[in-house]
Amino acid sequence: MSLPPRLSPETDALAVSIIRGIAMDAPLKAKSGHQGTAMSLAPLGHVLYSRVMRHDPAEPEWFARDRFILSCGHASILQYALLFLSGYGLELEDLQSFRQWDSATPGHPEAGHTRGVEVTTGPLGQGFANAVGMAIAERELTARYGDDLSHHTFVVAGDGCLMEGISHEAASLAGHLGLERLICVFDDNGITIDGSTGLSCSDDVIKRFESYGWRVLVGGAIANDLDELESMLNRAKESSGKPTLCVLKTTIGDPSPSLSGKHEAHGNPFTADHVAEAKAAMSIPNEPFYAPEEIVKEYRTVTAARGSHFRAASGALPAELRSIDVTAIRNAIPPFASDTQLATRVAIQKVLEATAASLPQLIVGSADLTGNTGVKVSSFASHQKSTPEGRQIYYGIREHAMGAACVGMALHGGTLPVCGTFFVFADYMKPAIRLAALSKARVVFVFSHDSVGVGEDGPTHQPVEQLASLRSIPGLQVIRPADGAETAQAWISALEFDGPTALILSRQNLPQTTTGSGVIQGFEVLRAATPQPDVAIVATGSEVSTALEAANLLEEIGITCRVVSMPSWDRMRSCGKSAFDKAIGECRHSFSLEAGSTMGWHEFVDHPIGIDRFGASAPGGVVMEKLGISARAVTDLVRSTLGR
Repeated sequence: MSLPPRLSPETDALAVSIIRGIAMDAPLKAKSGHQGTAMSLAPLGHVLYSRVMRHDPAEPEWFARDRFILSCGHASILQYALLFLSGYGLELEDLQSFRQWDSATPGHPEAGHTRGVEVTTGPLGQGFANAVGMAIAERELTARYGDDLSHHTFVVAGDGCLMEGISHEAASLAGHLGLERLICVFDDNGITIDGSTGLSCSDDVIKRFESYGWRVLVGGAIANDLDELESMLNRAKESSGKPTLCVLKTTIGDPSPSLSGKHEAHGNPFTADHVAEAKAAMSIPNEPFYAPEEIVKEYRTVTAARGSHFRAASGALPAELRSIDVTAIRNAIPPFASDTQLATRVAIQKVLEATAASLPQLIVGSADLTGNTGVKVSSFASHQKSTPEGRQIYYGIREHAMGAACVGMALHGGTLPVCGTFFVFADYMKPAIRLAALSKARVVFVFSHDSVGVGEDGPTHQPVEQLASLRSIPGLQVIRPADGAETAQAWISALEFDGPTALILSRQNLPQTTTGSGVIQGFEVLRAATPQPDVAIVATGSEVSTALEAANLLEEIGITCRVVSMPSWDRMRSCGKSAFDKAIGECRHSFSLEAGSTMGWHEFVDHPIGIDRFGASAPGGVVMEKLGISARAVTDLVRSTLGR
């Protein structure tokens, strides 16, 4: 096959200057932004997009394309300038609207918002870990479906990304797995907002990554040498059995005569005078958003030709990975017998086992708690260097990296990642969960050991406020099922939902009390009593059976009680609160029962019953009873409220 076309040397040089000019002009106009890193990385970005990466602006979702992730997302104007020149749909007016309301060029790159942006980055280190997830997805799919799906994942990370703890976890995992098509360019400029990195950090990055099992290529003083940059990146693409770190020494703000190498170039927009002198140093006109039409046209023509050249030699995503057959999933799930006593963490494992054959996209794993969380499929091989087709991932004690890697897998396409840990450790994963919701990444987060019912491990391991915290995240579907039937329906709802889902599951065994229909509309009336009951109790998860016990005790003393299971606030709201109000009936008093923070429950009931303190170390049943989560305690509170 003939070689793909290239830009002329004259266009190469001018393109870098255009990118640097835009990197200054956009923050200046917005009076906000980070131009210094974008300026120093302009040659690297240009080489990646015009010489090294396989991508096609005409088909941005082409599956076998190389992925590009700007982990240092504050330098977003660099990516926007490259997308503009390459022909992804951004035009000068979009660059001129940088960081403004409803623009296509927000302050940090957002997946699904700007064409050509793969993942949502900004919180430092998250993009690096997303890239590890993308590389896992690429290798697993390539191993199962053939090399015509293979591609590279390029991630650009700065000092801040590598300082964040998540980068340590993700880099260690990537090295262990030998993700050789993962290439990270470390922008080693030695600057943070506060000043020199020497103020806070003296790591030896090279030794660190070598100890993780990475190949390290040290570029030296080549930040402005396009041919040397291309050579280093092409060497990084050569097979080594290891992921590759390319160390690129850059000067932030280059080529500004006044601010090159200074921390002020990081986040303080250049003044008009600073911009003028930098453009003079580059020998380009001092006009805002300078981008000659003939240069833009040549850039886009060559990029389009390169894209079609590479796309012609690659494969498409197999049809079986493009959609999920929910009907087949529903039919594969066995019913849960009415006399079953089963923890919902065990129920999810049974559901995964039953549906795995109908989900070729499925890839599962846990942070060292595989047996405890139920996130395991017995037929799946372990994903390792020697078994790249394996779909069971052992993340180790790396919750931060696990969450972000799963977001990367989901946004890569072709995979449905499911990951599990104890609910209390959702706090370690909060940034990744939040970004999953922001980018509508279909990840299923399985959180077991969901309450103080954890017991003897004590308050450090007993979640109290986590449920309220996750419910507050826009776009995250949160479901706390009461039994096997609701767990099964929760799995189906996760597969149908356009975004991430958190399943909150019990450690302790629970009786079968529902039909599962409550997940569909957010609630199910389990005990109707009369049209106008004295009280209604709305419960979730393990407290549904407790509420039913309390209702029996109340009936014995002449208090009529309606019981409602409400496993998902999100789904209830989507069906309309009026239906819920009708469901609880015209009761005199309504109560909620949930072994966690009562925050938010006043929206639905008059009297929330929950736990607004930390737990204690004791057997789970004892902790529940001592903290008022028992049928007798609920009965006493209802009687007191009614004056009985």
